[in-house]
Amino acid sequence: MNQLFQKNQRLIVAILLIAATLLVYAPVRDHQFLHYDDDVYVTDDVRIQQGVTLDNLLWALTAIEEGLWKPVTLYSHMLDVQLFGLDPAGHLLVNLLIHVVNVMLLLWVLHQATGALWPSALVAALFALHPLNVESVAWVAERKNVLSTLFWLLTMGAYVGYVRRPGRLRYLGVMGALVLGLMTKPMVVTLPCALLLMDYWPLGRLPAKWGEFRERLPSLVVEKLPFLVPVVAVSAVTIYGAEAVQGLQSLQEIPLSTRVGNALLGYGRYLKKMVWPTDLAVIYPLPSDTLSVWPVVLAAVVLVVITGWVWVRREKSRYLVVGWSWYLGTLVPVNGLLQSGFQSMADRYAYVPMMGILIMLSWGAVEFLGDKGTARKWLAGAGGCVLIVLAIITRVQLSYWQDTTTLFERTLEVTTENYLAYNILGTELHLKREFKKAIEDYQEALKIHPGFSLAHHNLAMALQEEGRVDEAMEHYQEALRINSQYPQAHHNLGVFLVERRRVDEAIEHYRKALKIDPEFSQAHQNLGVALMGQGRVDEAIEHYQKALKIDPEFSQAHHNLGVARVEQGRVDEAIEHYQKALKIDPE
Repeated sequence: MNQLFQKNQRLIVAILLIAATLLVYAPVRDHQFLHYDDDVYVTDDVRIQQGVTLDNLLWALTAIEEGLWKPVTLYSHMLDVQLFGLDPAGHLLVNLLIHVVNVMLLLWVLHQATGALWPSALVAALFALHPLNVESVAWVAERKNVLSTLFWLLTMGAYVGYVRRPGRLRYLGVMGALVLGLMTKPMVVTLPCALLLMDYWPLGRLPAKWGEFRERLPSLVVEKLPFLVPVVAVSAVTIYGAEAVQGLQSLQEIPLSTRVGNALLGYGRYLKKMVWPTDLAVIYPLPSDTLSVWPVVLAAVVLVVITGWVWVRREKSRYLVVGWSWYLGTLVPVNGLLQSGFQSMADRYAYVPMMGILIMLSWGAVEFLGDKGTARKWLAGAGGCVLIVLAIITRVQLSYWQDTTTLFERTLEVTTENYLAYNILGTELHLKREFKKAIEDYQEALKIHPGFSLAHHNLAMALQEEGRVDEAMEHYQEALRINSQYPQAHHNLGVFLVERRRVDEAIEHYRKALKIDPEFSQAHQNLGVALMGQGRVDEAIEHYQKALKIDPEFSQAHHNLGVARVEQGRVDEAIEHYQKALKIDPE
């Protein structure tokens, strides 16, 4: 029996890891889509709802969605809709399946590269069950995170194969996996640097002695230069996309001192949550005022102390250099120096960086306790206890993700002045047509952050539903004053102006919305209606057709195009569109 175990250790470890991960995350199959990015990326995205079509496959190659170019992620969402429709269980279980594959790949890559099974298994187990990773698994919109990590780990595995047996095809395999990762999420841009770290440890291509190290380094850097071509291209597209949706805050909005302080504090807070994973939240908002000095100083001191300790141990414990550099480096794209969005940090950002810290802890434990006899038993016992505790915390954290209300009520419990959470709770109440309560939450969000354009826009819609017209107009205008590139605000203000019979102004706002987002099918449809009201039939038809090209199942656009064709005397075409409208919506 013992011989059988020794012979099949990796297989047995893999089966146990798969079973444990699936068991802990099993409740995710009963969760719902969230009204926070899940609607933007899946349930309200007309292209995604159409599933896999040739037109959509081509569209995804050039689409910039929410400031990101991520065609492979879009393909995965389309395929989910093709297979499961809009049943959230299927989408979430695919996320879980990818997470399980990532756990297996992490185990395989580390074992292949180091030859050490038990430290590799401990890293994989901690990664599988750590509560910080709940956000990436239990949130459909974070498909890009788990999927890009899959390609990240495949790239590492391909690189180990290339180093062991160099060859052109193996090098192209590394490049191919890297490009697929970049087409999934831009955070993969740091991967070439991670490959260089692997040269230092565990692959041993960089010597420990400084003279030999300096001689060998240039050739290994040159080896990675072709990888920088797609990295630079994707970085440029990402910055362009972020600026197009006003995703990058200026230095006037967020000063450099605040960015540096937030970055230092973030590194410290991620470490704390890795070691002590409590008070986890979907949103940690940027503070509305100046950062407190002492937490930033403390975080900086911790980082300096750990860096100094790693430097002292660099020759005897090379894994510490790699683990620590991995953690610091892979967080660079999201550490807040280039600030995009309103969050100061996010649990999902730790998905890849965490691997570096887990390597430090796992190999450090083996180095400290040893890997023989009694020491191995102590390591197994302590590791088992830690994993059980993590599994329990993960299961509890997972329960908060069952629906939007539960998640954001929990977020308000564990964070302070969270205007983003108030806004999302207001949106949820709005969808339930509880407008008075929604207005209270929107106002609470604006009390904390008066310059929050999204809350102004949402408050305007709720006030409009309540018949408070003048107040609604003020908040629409304020939303656009803060963010003139907000297509939904332009569109909804257009709808509001049409109801006030100010059609020329409405047309202007519809056009602005479409200039920002040409794929906004509802804006095309409503602009067509406004133009028809002015007798501009040909222009109206052009926009109805654009709406139907984006969303062929848009029943109202078919109907209105039928009305326009009747105006032109082209009754047969009108009948065809009326029939299509009725097929889509028999009511």
